[in-house]
Amino acid sequence: MSETITVRGYVATEVRLALTPTGLPIAGFRMCTTERRYDREAGAWVDGHTNWYSVSMFRQLATNASASLKKGDRVVVFGRLKVRPWATEDGRTGTSVEIDAESVGHDLMWGTAAYRRSSAEKIENTEKTQEPDDGADDAVPEGVDPATGQILAPDNLGAAGGSDEGSDSEGGEGDLTGGGGRSATKAGAAR
Repeated sequence: MSETITVRGYVATEVRLALTPTGLPIAGFRMCTTERRYDREAGAWVDGHTNWYSVSMFRQLATNASASLKKGDRVVVFGRLKVRPWATEDGRTGTSVEIDAESVGHDLMWGTAAYRRSSAEKIENTEKTQEPDDGADDAVPEGVDPATGQILAPDNLGAAGGSDEGSDSEGGEGDLTGGGGRSATKAGAAR
């Protein structure tokens, strides 16, 4: 089954960013959404059923989301819904519900956000004027090619003006290879 869906909910896990062997950035997180309804007998709002989704993002969306979203943020996700049954060798079965995201953003019903555009045009104009870098424009995360949104391999970071300072070889925030033992060829979706 593949349908378009828009879901409002919470980022339930940290956003994981990984790089495929071909250089494609992928990111993913688990999302939950809980139905709220008014219970007239109790005179209060109560929680209903909670739905869980694995959200996958690719290319520029992946790099922007990993730089912008944090666990606990309220978000709106738009993308293709994929519902798939699964079974393990020991006989357990279940269903995975995934969203291949086309757009992800903060839900402004619950707070404010400061939007910064990341575009190759903005970066190229800055390079042409050759103004000194005061660090004020950090719209494109370090280690990301602003023209394509691809994560640069550690040996290419110097060519882009970045450095590999602060990278954590044990799967921390600076680890662009996915860390945590997950294969970067997976779609980055939490399972």
